[in-house]
Amino acid sequence: MTRGVVRAPRDMPFKELVMLLAENDVTAVPVVDASDRPMGVVSEADLLRKVSGQADASGRVLLPHPEAWERAKAEGARAEELMSAPAVCVRPEWTAAEAARLMAVHDIKRLPVVDETDTLLGIVSRGDLLRIFLRHDDAIHDEICRDVLSRTLRLAPSSVTVEVREGEVTLSGSVEMRSMIPIIVRLCQGVDGVVSVSERVSFRTDDTQGPSAVV
Repeated sequence: MTRGVVRAPRDMPFKELVMLLAENDVTAVPVVDASDRPMGVVSEADLLRKVSGQADASGRVLLPHPEAWERAKAEGARAEELMSAPAVCVRPEWTAAEAARLMAVHDIKRLPVVDETDTLLGIVSRGDLLRIFLRHDDAIHDEICRDVLSRTLRLAPSSVTVEVREGEVTLSGSVEMRSMIPIIVRLCQGVDGVVSVSERVSFRTDDTQGPSAVV
């Protein structure tokens, strides 16, 4: 996330909001209350509704009749009247994949990051999430071997071999139980910077087909 995020108080006037975006070269800012808790987000699109809501004196431009909520925003003069609300937020411990899914579900470009008291800590954008895919293959490899295979799954270092090329992970080797394989794949997919995971892992016991299924 980006820390030291630019924010707007709930009562900031329209013109000051325009200046805030321009001076900080950003396209949106969180709107916060007196306790620095995000109430919503005001973006260039929100501010442009005021411009588009103004009557065209020439009569040359024919626009569809705006919805009631669009009219309310066009008539707004302060941040809390112009913002898109409520604010969709994430916690700092969320993974990039979880944040990306939340963005996709709500069709938004940025997420305020808040602590356990809902106080604003920073903001994460689509660009921030995409930057994790610039992570070096060696770092991805080390995290999978150290954190996923050894610490989390308690697998012997020789049981599963990990290869990483351009973020694409290939797993090979052998494990005791067949049910362990999809767990390994899922945990590897959650590692920052992983583009895809393929596996060629064999198993000694098929615990997914009832008792005593041994390969």
